[in-house]
Amino acid sequence: MKYEINEGTLAIMPMDSNMSKVLEDEVEYVIEENPYQIMEESCRYFGSSYKGRKEGAKSILGDGYKIPILVEDGRNIVFFPTVSPDDRNCIWLASSRIRNIESIDELSSRIIFDNNQEIEIPISYRSLQNQLLRATRLESVVRNRKK
Repeated sequence: MKYEINEGTLAIMPMDSNMSKVLEDEVEYVIEENPYQIMEESCRYFGSSYKGRKEGAKSILGDGYKIPILVEDGRNIVFFPTVSPDDRNCIWLASSRIRNIESIDELSSRIIFDNNQEIEIPISYRSLQNQLLRATRLESVVRNRKK
């Protein structure tokens, strides 16, 4: 099954090197692709490539590590990685769907989505907060440029 990111997508989480769990509003999918492949194919589905989206985001935010990706610009669907996208443990999160983040301990956080679903992930609160701020900034700049 191929999967394209959409407005209902909350998170893309690796299960192993070739499988992902995708969380949506009402359902979870197991996809036989890793999160990076899902990101790449979704960018292509919406008319660009992952590399093109990454370069575009870098031109707005400046060079950096763990660049958020504007997957689909018509609806401002922005995802950000929890670690390097090359890392097999990378989780991708939909920035606009996150209602709140909470610290669990020094190395893990809880994400509460706008539909009240919750997940715990292995990323510090501070790192998660920084990633969310960068993704929100990307989304804001793009939205303002469209006006």
